[in-house]
Amino acid sequence: MSGKPVNENSKNEQLEQYRTDDTGKHLTTNQGVKVSEDEFSLKAGVRGPTLMEDFHFREKMTHFDHERIPERVVHARGFAAHGEFQVYESMKEYTKAKFLQDPAVKTPVFVRFSTVVGSRGSAETVRDARGFATKFYTEEGNYDLVGNNIPVFFIQDAIKFPDLVHSIKPEPHNEMPQASAAHDTFWDFVANNQETAHMVMWAMSDRAIPRSLRMMEGFGVHAFRFVNEEGKARFVKFTWKPLLGTHSLVWDEAQKIAGKDPDFHRRDLWEAIENGDYPEYELGVQIIEEEDEFNFDFDILDATKLWPEEEIPLKIIGKMTLNRNVGNVFAETEQVAFHPGHVVPGIDFSNDPLLQGRLFSYTDTQLIRLGGPNFHELPINRPVCPFHNNQRDGYSRQTINTSQVAYHRNSLANNTPAPASPAQGGYQHYQEKVEGRKVRARSDSFKDHFSQAALFWNSMSEPEKKHIIEAFSFELGKVMNESVRQQVVDMFANVNVELAAAFAQNIGAVPPTSGGSGVTKSSPALSQENKVKKPETRKVGVLIDKDFSADEVQQVLSELNSKGIQTAIVSTQLGNVTAADGTELQVDFTFSTSHAVLFDALYAVGGKGENKQFKTEASNFVNEAFMHYKAIGATQEGKKLLEDTMILSPGVVIQEDGSSFAESFIEAITAHRHWDRQVV
Repeated sequence: MSGKPVNENSKNEQLEQYRTDDTGKHLTTNQGVKVSEDEFSLKAGVRGPTLMEDFHFREKMTHFDHERIPERVVHARGFAAHGEFQVYESMKEYTKAKFLQDPAVKTPVFVRFSTVVGSRGSAETVRDARGFATKFYTEEGNYDLVGNNIPVFFIQDAIKFPDLVHSIKPEPHNEMPQASAAHDTFWDFVANNQETAHMVMWAMSDRAIPRSLRMMEGFGVHAFRFVNEEGKARFVKFTWKPLLGTHSLVWDEAQKIAGKDPDFHRRDLWEAIENGDYPEYELGVQIIEEEDEFNFDFDILDATKLWPEEEIPLKIIGKMTLNRNVGNVFAETEQVAFHPGHVVPGIDFSNDPLLQGRLFSYTDTQLIRLGGPNFHELPINRPVCPFHNNQRDGYSRQTINTSQVAYHRNSLANNTPAPASPAQGGYQHYQEKVEGRKVRARSDSFKDHFSQAALFWNSMSEPEKKHIIEAFSFELGKVMNESVRQQVVDMFANVNVELAAAFAQNIGAVPPTSGGSGVTKSSPALSQENKVKKPETRKVGVLIDKDFSADEVQQVLSELNSKGIQTAIVSTQLGNVTAADGTELQVDFTFSTSHAVLFDALYAVGGKGENKQFKTEASNFVNEAFMHYKAIGATQEGKKLLEDTMILSPGVVIQEDGSSFAESFIEAITAHRHWDRQVV
């Protein structure tokens, strides 16, 4: 290993040799033989049977038959992007990981976002946890931070993972519902495995329906270890914080988007990168000294528990920027292989039993998905540093090993490849003292299932609490078994009686009269209402009809665009819409090819004509946006599209003489939602 810093373009350059553009080229077989005919198979006579010797037909058909690889059992629906990571300051005090030492070094990364439950073709705005997996191509090898957008998980031990997934997937007798937890088997699992309580609270919250992958936090979930050059270890958890803030959809909006644009999240990410609005996330770490391991009212190794930021502060250590879209979704996004066991010197594991199980299952999964043990040789998975070992052969082997020996220890090759000492960069596991009997058991410190679920509830704003109640009501309203519904009510009475009673009434269950966890503390860091709010990259639909006032509209659009807000003209037909002075604006969408749910806000302009279709369609857009608590701005004839009840509502900005409409409208857009609006 050279020890040289990783060039930010090194991964791009490595991938470049595998990219090809077939435009203007002759057709060949996979062996490079030019093909003279691609319309007809080789036959014995023009009406005779196809001949087995037609190697081009056989190769073409065989490849087609095998184009699809098995989709992931979970996280099948995913999208990804390339980028880079830079640490803000050296973390030498805590870890010897080289990519966390030098602020001048840019480490290439590849990030895959995903839903958990649905199949590859499912919608993206479903209520679900989201995967947030990052592959760092470091000079010491690949490091994978494989996390979710929720900091905890349903279960404490990986042996229960197959049970969890079997319960939440479509039910086997009818293969329904797709990409949803709203059915009997999942909630039966929840009620009978009460360690799920905390994660379920997050899943019923707004965190489970993010506005954008660019506005979504990421968490490593597990406790890992940082180890420095002196061998001192500390427990660590990782968090990604989006610079645009953490924001969500509302449930009705999410359901409608699933029908209007099932690719909503990937389209949003793709277009942002193509537009140069590169998504940015800061990496934060929470660090616990080993001597403080047992100084908390929860077990720090329990994956159903988070580390409250108010108790264990989050230290921001670097920033990741996603700046390049993939060139081929299959070759990169589908074939990328993540594994929490892909670590570099300075990062080690804890005894979290869920993490310990994942260290086995991820490799096992890649073997079936990617056809054998050589998945690391696929371009997207190859490290940027060289790799040398005695592993040989197997499906899809790409390395051509020319050495005579493939074993350790040897004399023919002077005992190479040879292990590297820690001083030479060799990975050394942290030497933790371990002792005890072999048992199938779980520590008593893992038995509290409700305290942090109550902490989460206590930390929510009133609108967020309302949404959680509505989510429980919807999900359990889809459960047919009355006993399961009642069991869930009784279970969540242990979290908060008022919560359980509220959704019990909506699902025909008996409300609890007692219960509760007794937990009164809260964590303000958990509420999205306390997150950063920015107008940049928000999308505003501009509703315009002919004979509008061009100067005024262009000034407003200019001010919106100057704040990084994206605008799109919506009208009754494509082409151009003409202002009263003859100015033309290009129409981006018609009312039939777009929808109010696809925008963060609406700007109603209208026009002086008597276009009844425009007025009807535009009014529908405005009413939908109002119902979803979005900012609405109105000038000129657009004010006539507002109902009387809207005019004085929060987040509805009307142009008045002498007022700065654009400034007030931008402020309303920045707020994201206006929850104090009265929506009937």
